[in-house]
Amino acid sequence: MTNFQVYKKTLSFSLVGFLIDILSIVMWGGLAALGFIIGNKINDKGILGLIIGLVLGIVIMVLIKIFVSNVLKAGQIAMMTQGVTEGKLPDKPLHEGRQIVKSRFASITAFFFVTGAIKGIFRQITRSINRIGTVVGGDTGNTITSVINTGIQILVGYLCDCCLGWVFYRSKEGTAKAACEGSAIFFKHGKTLMRNIGRIFGMGALGLIIVGGAFFGLFYGIFTLMPNAFNSLSLEVSETMTRLEIQDAEFLKDPKMLMLIIAGVLAIVLYSMAHSVFIRPFILVGVLRNFTASGIKDIPTEQEFAELNKKSPKFAKLYGSI
Repeated sequence: MTNFQVYKKTLSFSLVGFLIDILSIVMWGGLAALGFIIGNKINDKGILGLIIGLVLGIVIMVLIKIFVSNVLKAGQIAMMTQGVTEGKLPDKPLHEGRQIVKSRFASITAFFFVTGAIKGIFRQITRSINRIGTVVGGDTGNTITSVINTGIQILVGYLCDCCLGWVFYRSKEGTAKAACEGSAIFFKHGKTLMRNIGRIFGMGALGLIIVGGAFFGLFYGIFTLMPNAFNSLSLEVSETMTRLEIQDAEFLKDPKMLMLIIAGVLAIVLYSMAHSVFIRPFILVGVLRNFTASGIKDIPTEQEFAELNKKSPKFAKLYGSI
C-alpha cells in the first residue's frame, strides 16, 4: 500500500476524533453557561457558577482524552502500522483498530504512561545539537537553538507515535521492552529519521500557506462586509486602552487592523485543527514507514540497550522496568 492509501483508509479515526473534540468544546462551553445561569439564580453567584462549570468541563474533557481520544489515536496508529508493514488493511479499519486496542488495552494504557520517559530519552539529542547555537553565540545563536528545539519537539511527538506503532508491531513483547526498542531504533538510525524534519516542516509550511491562507482570506472577506461592527469594536478597544493607560498598541484602534488580526488568529486556530485532522496523519504515515522499516531491518539488541543505559538515566529506568 502507498502512503496515501494507508492515510485514506485510516482517516476515519481522525474525523471521529475531531468530532469528539468539537463536542467536548461545546460541552465545556455549555457547562460554563449553565453554571453561570444557576449561580445567578443562587444569591447572584454567577461568576462562581461559571468557574465551577469551567472546572467540571475540564475534568470531563481530560477523562474523554484519556478514555476516548487516546483509544482512537492508538487504533489509528495500529492500523497505520499494519498498513505500512503488511501492505494491507481490513475493510473496516475503524472497527478493527478499536478491537485491537480493546484486546491490548492494558499494554496501550501502560504505553501512554511511559511516553514521558520516551520523550525524555529522545530529547537528549538536543544536548549535542544545541551546541550549534552555543558556538554561534548571541541573538543569532539563541534563534538557531530555538528553531532547532522547536523542530526536535515536533519530531519527538511523531517519534512517540512511531514507538506506539512499534509496540503494536512487536505485540509478543512487553510494552516497556518494545518501547525500549523504539528508543534504540531512533538512536541507531537517527540520521535517517532526522531527514523526516524536512518532510514535517515542508508539508506543514505548505499547508499553512494554502489552508491557512484560504481561511484568512475567507474571514477577512466576511469582516469587510461588517465595517460598523469593527468600528464599534475599535472604539471599545480605544476606550479600554485609555482607561488602562496602555500606549504601546495604538494599531489596535484601527478597525482594518483589527480585521486583519482577528482574521489571522481565527485562520491559525482553524488551520491547527485542520492540520491535526488531515495533514499530520499523512505525514505520520511516511515517518512511521521509515521508522518501522529501520527497526525491522535491524532490531535492537541487548548490547545496544546496555550502551543506551550508560547514556540515558531515563532509558536505564525504563529498561529496568522490563
